[in-house]
Amino acid sequence: MTKINTKFSFPDYLINLMVGLVFLSEGIQKWILPNERGVGRFAKIGIPYPEFTGYFVGVTEIVCGLLVLATFKIRYSIIPLLIIIVVAIISSKIIPFPEKGLWETLHASRNDFCMLLGLIYLAYNAFSVKKIA
Repeated sequence: MTKINTKFSFPDYLINLMVGLVFLSEGIQKWILPNERGVGRFAKIGIPYPEFTGYFVGVTEIVCGLLVLATFKIRYSIIPLLIIIVVAIISSKIIPFPEKGLWETLHASRNDFCMLLGLIYLAYNAFSVKKIA
């Protein structure tokens, strides 16, 4: 018999806390600091329709961040957050890499890299199937 993994250990809760708080915080900042974190930043890096996508990504980060914090519907919240973090890494870290150089890019991408690994860990736990003896 197989069962979907629904148990969380203390380290799992710590990862949920880290990922959830960062995305919740970033989502709120897209609303209260739109020029620096939301619409203005999206326009600067070339994201299409920044007036819409800036606020849409902010709402998505807030909702999904809260779901991750609550360990509720983790499967549904991980996918949008993975898409957001991959787009963020590509658009704001990989594309500007040639002009910024290795060390500036590594410094600027440390938070995104941690969020990506945290989401991969949560996805592995959320989608893994355990054998029941």
